[in-house]
Amino acid sequence: MPVVGLGTWNIEGDTVEESVRAGLEAGYTHIDTAEGYQNEAEIGEVLASYDRDDLFLTSKVLSKNLGYESVIESCHDSLDRLGTDYLDLYLIHWPNPAISLRETLHAMRYLHERGAVRNVGVSNFSAYLLSAAHRISEVPIAVNQIEYHPWFQRPDLVDYCRETDTLLEAAAPLARTEVFEDEVVQELAAEYDRSPAQIVLRWAVENDVVPLPKSSSPAHVRSNFELFDWELSAADRERLDARERNHPVYDTPARDWTDPVYGISEGCE
Repeated sequence: MPVVGLGTWNIEGDTVEESVRAGLEAGYTHIDTAEGYQNEAEIGEVLASYDRDDLFLTSKVLSKNLGYESVIESCHDSLDRLGTDYLDLYLIHWPNPAISLRETLHAMRYLHERGAVRNVGVSNFSAYLLSAAHRISEVPIAVNQIEYHPWFQRPDLVDYCRETDTLLEAAAPLARTEVFEDEVVQELAAEYDRSPAQIVLRWAVENDVVPLPKSSSPAHVRSNFELFDWELSAADRERLDARERNHPVYDTPARDWTDPVYGISEGCE
């Protein structure tokens, strides 16, 4: 998997097309989307101009669609919208306790066996749920995509992922820009003559986490990929490690599950 991916949450229409095109031209080869983002068709329009074999494409199935038949249908719908025959990675976007995890993972196995999905993973899973997925799944759980940034480092979950050879991807790796206000991030940005975003993304890469930054600005998309001809010192990495404050920006204990990203209507699913 490429060490940096392009996130596309909350970007639609011409804006997501411009963002993805800027990313591919800058050197990104990993594009992350989801059926809940409602932008797969636009992304597919851009990807049609590129060699599919050179790309690593991820999508996710909505929480409301985790039943066996619904997973398979959702995957094929995503493939149609993206204009591809396969996904490099397909994730359970959020766990849904109302639907059997075993049923979901059996559907993932079906898709994997038929070549529609090359790797299976999960997103926003706790260590407890991830351990259950590893026990149940007949296909390796390759990835757990979680909120991860200097203000929300989740050491116990990270350690469990490492122990089980589950690759970590960082959703909201910039804390939706909130972490830019951090005084250490600002000091390091000035010291290294880099943007705050570059400092935080480089920190994630050096911690063996795949960040998925997103931006509606092509200039920021390009800047976020400029991470590979420099590095942080060990002391500066430790300074960022010390910024942990258990501050999530989206993975909070309670949330509105009717949002399209979750898709669960109260009393209906």
